[in-house]
Amino acid sequence: MAGKADFVNTIADKAGLPRRQAAEVFDAIFDAIRATLKSGDSAKVPGFGSFSVSERGARKGRNPATGESIKIKASKSVRFRAGKELKDSVNRRRR
Repeated sequence: MAGKADFVNTIADKAGLPRRQAAEVFDAIFDAIRATLKSGDSAKVPGFGSFSVSERGARKGRNPATGESIKIKASKSVRFRAGKELKDSVNRRRR
């Protein structure tokens, strides 16, 4: 699994940037996506996919340990939908 350090190293190598600047670029991209979602808009990254916020209504649930009925509060969730280019690159057969 690739982590932040792996992505920062890749950005630094491909863009010819120092690691510290590459980390700032990485953080800035995800801060911008986070801010866009927080404002209620969707964030689209061409060739990669789109992020959007969906709302879940309040509902009843059940505590699996006790079987007791509980109320689950309404909440928001982030959804990701992969773009065509990303899907195609993942599904491309290796030869």
